[in-house]
Amino acid sequence: MNTLDRLDTTLRVRGGARLEGSVDTHGAKNSALPIMAASILAKGKVTLHRVPRITDVSVMWSLLEALGARLRYEGNGTVTIDSSNVALHRAPYTLVRKLAASFDVAGPLLGRFGRAEVPLPGGCVLGTRATDMHEQAFVALGAEVKNAHGYLIATAKYKRLRGADIEFRMPSVGATKNAMLAACTADGTTTLRNAAMEPEVVDLANFLVALGAKIQGAGSDTLVLEGVTELTGAEHTIISDRIVTGTLLMCGAITRGDVTVNRCEPAHLSAVMLKLQECGVQVTSGEGWIRVAADAIKGGTEVTTAPYPGFPTDLQPQMLSFLTTCPGTSVVVESIFNARFSYVNELARMGADVRVAMESNSALIKGVERLSGAPVEAPDIRAGAALVVAGLAAQGETEIIGLEYIDRGYERFEEMLSSLGGQVQRSSGVIPFTEPTGLFETSAYPSVRSAQ
Repeated sequence: MNTLDRLDTTLRVRGGARLEGSVDTHGAKNSALPIMAASILAKGKVTLHRVPRITDVSVMWSLLEALGARLRYEGNGTVTIDSSNVALHRAPYTLVRKLAASFDVAGPLLGRFGRAEVPLPGGCVLGTRATDMHEQAFVALGAEVKNAHGYLIATAKYKRLRGADIEFRMPSVGATKNAMLAACTADGTTTLRNAAMEPEVVDLANFLVALGAKIQGAGSDTLVLEGVTELTGAEHTIISDRIVTGTLLMCGAITRGDVTVNRCEPAHLSAVMLKLQECGVQVTSGEGWIRVAADAIKGGTEVTTAPYPGFPTDLQPQMLSFLTTCPGTSVVVESIFNARFSYVNELARMGADVRVAMESNSALIKGVERLSGAPVEAPDIRAGAALVVAGLAAQGETEIIGLEYIDRGYERFEEMLSSLGGQVQRSSGVIPFTEPTGLFETSAYPSVRSAQ
């Protein structure tokens, strides 16, 4: 076995247990990754708290190390990053291909060095992940952009990028982040219109402000950035992961349980809580917590994914799993990714009644009395979580192959569920796996050195 291989590829879920109790969520993956990338811009040490111990973070860690940054895990979710020795503007394909969020380094590399060479993004296959809006922003800021041999190559035409007025054709989270990262040290004022309003974009803006950036309008669809000459080190705490929180709420709902998720932000999940309530789930919330009590499910609902503050696409699979157990008929429309329903065939193996209409990218769900445990395979992070949600309510055992996907976005998922009374256990297999020394240090998460 290769020294970089890792055991634990399969999750076994025995359904039927009603989840009860409280559990803490962890820091947001989709905040931690761009904030780690943004540290490239800082002239000084960055200290980040609540960094989730997941494999996507380990890939970003290795990518920053490959560029010359020095990282250290301090324990308790705290990571320090020193990017003073970063000297490369070319990101290695072997790492970027594993993670779509690796493309977040394009903006800070261009902003710091005036040049960025980044492979086109990889990660989960959810449909088209175009980079045209990223390129549009870079060109508007004064860069020449070309695609060559699988790389996006952006080169500043002047000594510094120049502020610009940029309007996105749709509120893209990735393009908004990269434009912010490139523009915060540009010469002059940059205005981003039709910008993404996701909490993770706001968290990135708050981090950049802590570094010394001048940004107004975070949380709205118009961002105004006044360029500064340099950014310094800072300390920042990552926001709660709303997708993990929502997944845990679905786990409670599908088992007709009573679950409270702590250390979360209820305002970030308003659309999700509303849809659960429409199904008959009792949802209550307060400062830093959300509780679901699902004793009286009355039926299904209609869900359409949308940019924030709409229903998040990253919770669509988990919600659909829950709806397969709700009486009556439900409809789910996916408006963000055109290949997000790839997991539906796996749910069908468990007895779910779901019909996908490709022309409308929608699914018709008829609730069944009971799901049945079966061997299934996770095609991506959120689909893997959805299969866990379904397995918790299924009769018998569900064996989920592809645990490496779930580990990309959920920190010790099986431990969180076990603490609520779920019967969830890892089992052995062999998969290629990389992670930085010191980030994972338990018997379940053996520490190995990433290959460069």
